[in-house]
Amino acid sequence: MICALSISLYGQENTNQNKFKQLGTDLPSPNVYRTASGAPGHEYWQQQVDYKMKITLNDEEKKIYGDEKITYTNNSPDDLDYLWIQLDQNVRAKDSDTHAIGTESIDPESTSTRTINRLTPTFDGGFKIEKVTDSNGKALSYTINKTMMRVDLPSTLKAEGGKFTFNIKWWYNINNTREIGGRSGYEEFADGHRVYCIAQFYPRLCKYNDIEGWQNKQFLGRGEFTLEFGDYEVEISVPEDHLVAASGELQNESSVLSSEHRKRLSEAKKSYVQPVTIQTLEESQENSKDASSKYKSWKFKALNVRDFAFASSRRFIWDAMGVKMSDGRTVMAQSMWVPEGDCLWKQFSTKAVAHTIKWYSHYTFDYPYPVAWSIDGSMGMEYPMICFNYGRCESDGTYSKRMKYGHIGVIIHEVGHNWFPMIVNSDERQWTWMDEGLNTYVQYLTEQQWERNYPHRRGPAHMITNYMGGDKDRISPIMTNSESIWQFGNNAYGKPATALNILRESVVGRELFDYAFKEYSNRWKFKNPYPADFFRTIEDASGVDLDWFWRGWFYTNDHADQSLVSVKHYTMDSGNNIVEKQKAKEERDNGPRNISEIRAEEIDKTYDEIDPTLKDFYTTYDPLESDAIDQEEYDQFVNNLSPAEKELLESGKNYYELTIENEGGLVMPVILQFQYVDGTTEDIRIPVEVWRFSDQKITKVFPTDKEVSKIILDPYLEIADVNTDNNYYPPQSKPSRFEAFKNKKAAPTRENPMQRAKRAEQVKKEIKP
Repeated sequence: MICALSISLYGQENTNQNKFKQLGTDLPSPNVYRTASGAPGHEYWQQQVDYKMKITLNDEEKKIYGDEKITYTNNSPDDLDYLWIQLDQNVRAKDSDTHAIGTESIDPESTSTRTINRLTPTFDGGFKIEKVTDSNGKALSYTINKTMMRVDLPSTLKAEGGKFTFNIKWWYNINNTREIGGRSGYEEFADGHRVYCIAQFYPRLCKYNDIEGWQNKQFLGRGEFTLEFGDYEVEISVPEDHLVAASGELQNESSVLSSEHRKRLSEAKKSYVQPVTIQTLEESQENSKDASSKYKSWKFKALNVRDFAFASSRRFIWDAMGVKMSDGRTVMAQSMWVPEGDCLWKQFSTKAVAHTIKWYSHYTFDYPYPVAWSIDGSMGMEYPMICFNYGRCESDGTYSKRMKYGHIGVIIHEVGHNWFPMIVNSDERQWTWMDEGLNTYVQYLTEQQWERNYPHRRGPAHMITNYMGGDKDRISPIMTNSESIWQFGNNAYGKPATALNILRESVVGRELFDYAFKEYSNRWKFKNPYPADFFRTIEDASGVDLDWFWRGWFYTNDHADQSLVSVKHYTMDSGNNIVEKQKAKEERDNGPRNISEIRAEEIDKTYDEIDPTLKDFYTTYDPLESDAIDQEEYDQFVNNLSPAEKELLESGKNYYELTIENEGGLVMPVILQFQYVDGTTEDIRIPVEVWRFSDQKITKVFPTDKEVSKIILDPYLEIADVNTDNNYYPPQSKPSRFEAFKNKKAAPTRENPMQRAKRAEQVKKEIKP
């Protein structure tokens, strides 16, 4: 027993905890499907699922009725005996696990209706599956397990090309997003009319791949979707006074649009600067006076997409413009919104869509689809070619700064999801950061191109420090499953976006990182990457070993906190004792006097002054007085120097010995700024490998031609250092409470700046003589 214990302890002590340990066995082994370089292997495969659907949106009943024909192609090397189907609407069923696993407390002042509804769900949500049949109409055996359904095949579906076609008929009650939330549903307005943003509305095949087999992890509401690519033909019946936007291209334009709508739409296809209004505010208001009981069908086709969604309402305003792509195609950027958002949407939405298409294409690959929609759905959610966004006006037609940039930002973000994960098709159910984090990073770059000093929410390193330096019990590593993440937004959006921005700006460099990121995007477009594929591709394409970075930023909850704990200033000893002694003597004689010297002057006479016989050589000896031997030794010293050594001796350089501690645990490059007494500055960048033999403390010497007045560690806030108070030499004091009070900004008022400007103009008129 003692022997076993000693072996166990020995093993723990010798575990490699080095911050620069290669990821090695932490990543899955490369194979014929996924290579060590991060690229798809020569035998990479993925399934294909094609859908033909007929959907009815019953506005009176607030129900979706659907009938779908699914063709599943098994390109895998495995025979399959059953198929797994996602029933995402079942997350809203009364017996859903989502209700049971939530935790809550009661605040009499603020507990929301949504919380109460979750405690005692009354909404009859979830798919009502009426039948599942084969292509001949014969019933198939199926089993529903909460948000998943297994369909048992009548015979084995053969590997490498086997096909199976079957049908599902269903319906469900549409949820009111204002009452019980949700990624899709309807919003009802005071006039009794509704906007429907419909997604996850049909039973969808789960992904089957080389990593997970069947990705049939239950949908609990947070970890989103993992899907196969395929072709969609969808016919959607809605009230005839509705306008519809959807994934894909409209196939029966002449049947559902008026001649005026078609004329305006044709003009929009040639307008690349300003959007063209297809349905005006006035037409929307006129259209909403009554509700038609008649229905008409809109037909859409979407090729090589992983999902399908649509929006429908009689209240929509609509505009569109063209976006010219590098291959000569014109992509249609389009928006539909309600009158309550007109002040924002008419100015910003479609231009934000076009801007996103331009810059995401620049940083990754050209947008491959024919349309991109932004829909006023009072939420933020993404699907191929269509997304649901927010942005509403105040009652007086103004909007706040926060609403403006929230509106623009959410459109860029949600349209950007067309790239991640709609095309670079990562597993959202497992790894939220692979789409949200990468998308938030490119969103940040795109926002920079929108406006100088854009008020970003995420991306810059200094904006993540409060989170990373917080309570570690409430901070998960990025490499945590989507359902188990603390502080979801910071973890899956903010931190990975910041990490990539730091790689681009401060570790790899823009040119190399942009190339590597684009390489990853192109390698995995219309394919299914996992974390190792991303890590390996960035290293492979940039030629930079980043295992230390992935380990620290993605596998731990360490933070960066570098501290400049010591600075020592040295100058070169001239070797000339005459000079050195003279310097020392001047320093001594001109330096501050100590208390003993001052008190000694108060003595009338010392003993040796009374009795001079006590004096000897040492009474008057001054070790700083030079003599002939000093000169002789200096001459010999100089004669023995090489020319290079003589040059160094005469250079007059300063030497600064800096000691820097890593108090946060996360190793990062050391970035210094030396400010000199003559007013000039010098930036010094030291690669992260400086920490490789000691990840807690390093000491390094810096030679300078000039004397330093100030040294700053991380001067441009590049490394997400959570505490910059210890980054200065000389130490920088914090402002006093009085100074902090003087600098405190006035508290914001409830009045937004647009409202204030209007009121100021009115006041100006009133006081005008």
